[in-house]
Amino acid sequence: MDIKQQQAEFLLEAMPYIEKYRNKILVVKYGGNAMIGEELKRAVMRDMTILRFVGIKVVLVHGGGPEITETLARMGIPSRFVGGLRYTDAETAEVVRMVLAGKVNKELVRILGSLGAQAVGLSGIDGNMLRCSKEREDLGFVGKIDEVDTSVIETCLDAGYLPVVSTVGFDREGNIYNVNADTAASAIAGALKAESLILMTDIKGLLRDKNDENSLIRKVYVSDIPALVKDGIISGGMIPKVACCKEAIRKGVGKVFITDGRVKHSILLELLSDEGMGTMFVKGD
Repeated sequence: MDIKQQQAEFLLEAMPYIEKYRNKILVVKYGGNAMIGEELKRAVMRDMTILRFVGIKVVLVHGGGPEITETLARMGIPSRFVGGLRYTDAETAEVVRMVLAGKVNKELVRILGSLGAQAVGLSGIDGNMLRCSKEREDLGFVGKIDEVDTSVIETCLDAGYLPVVSTVGFDREGNIYNVNADTAASAIAGALKAESLILMTDIKGLLRDKNDENSLIRKVYVSDIPALVKDGIISGGMIPKVACCKEAIRKGVGKVFITDGRVKHSILLELLSDEGMGTMFVKGD
């Protein structure tokens, strides 16, 4: 089968999925290695644009850890991590806001605009979106999300825009918080009652054997999660990621996917094909 035939076959396969998602909300968390290479970054933004063109209400939530680390280094501010999380004092929080809400966010909006999407850049501060408190005292201004107000996102979606949200939060005293992108995407998707949430990551999905990419688990019921943790299949950094999947479903999200952001067009292949790409989490029967 030549490339043209393959494209036609994919479109035919995608049609019922496009119809299913039309006018529904999809939240995509974008981060990790998918943000580093310009070619891959543009491919992801092209996927977002295509989904918006076919009538899906896409909300893009992004992090930017590597950019934050690089900027801090240039400013002579050391990066310190506590249990794998970035310690964020008040000075670092201001850098996080500058990098995420300024540089990274506007770059993504620029690329989306160049591809024809009407994108608008937001942060968790805009419209009182992500009200936070401290996750732990020893982490400084790392945010635990206490309240989510999606009014500004919904206004943008209703007006035909693609909201691009940087994961910066705030509290009632005006402090700025660094919020984990998976956590923010899960909370936003839950508040929007999104049809689906996609978490782009640096691995294929949930693996039964972490050293064997052929051991991908394609479907997980929320009720299966405790046993998978007990058996060590969900471990390390996958534990908080899966916890975000579970929390999103608990709050009303239909399906949550963990998919490989290193693969071009993984989002389209995940949503609009029979087989999918990564691991799908669902509530259960």
